[in-house]
Amino acid sequence: MIGPFINGAALLAGSVAGAMIGPKLNANIRTRMPMVFGCASMGLGVAMIVKVKLLAPVMLALVVGSLLGEIIKLDNIIQNCAAKARIVIEKLTRPSGDMDQEEFLDKFVALLVLFCMSGTGIYGSMTEGMTGDATLLIVKSILDFFTAPIFASTMGFTVGILVFPQFLVQSLLFLGASLILPLTTPDMLADFSSCGGLIMLATGFRICGIKQFPVANMIPALILVMPLSYLWATYLG
Repeated sequence: MIGPFINGAALLAGSVAGAMIGPKLNANIRTRMPMVFGCASMGLGVAMIVKVKLLAPVMLALVVGSLLGEIIKLDNIIQNCAAKARIVIEKLTRPSGDMDQEEFLDKFVALLVLFCMSGTGIYGSMTEGMTGDATLLIVKSILDFFTAPIFASTMGFTVGILVFPQFLVQSLLFLGASLILPLTTPDMLADFSSCGGLIMLATGFRICGIKQFPVANMIPALILVMPLSYLWATYLG
């Protein structure tokens, strides 16, 4: 297992570098590059959405999963954890720029999905677990290494704590891949990718400040989409 370690190291190194050079970074870079990364997230999302095989279960998973997220208030849970982490880290380091609390929490939730729940990271972890090929996670590491400094330049070292949920998610998927993938079909994986693409699209809108989609509350859809895809194909397909 090398992919999760490489990705975690890239995210952490990028976050530390961004937090340290933040004040020296050109203001245009700090304000405009996040929009570029948001656009990239939307483009990746669209590329993943078009892989859909069974549209109905994907939509059902997105709606039901988002409803579950709203019921348990997953977005609020993540925001509360982020707020506490910010307070602790800023006591040990410099403050996170001029960003107010609401803007900080909005961006933190979007980054959580971008770094930890993206289709590239999830599918890459599963692929390495089954085949030993870490190529997808290495590619994601390169992207994260350049993305993290831009956000850390305004949000501070707090971005670096995302390495923990990222490593946890990728490690669990790597270890469970031998149990998960034999139970899946190509169509189920395609629908999983499509569902992840919808969330990535919403994440891009949120990062760009176009629309504040509740992306964290949409995460349970990723758990539901493959079982629903299988059931739909088996009994209604």
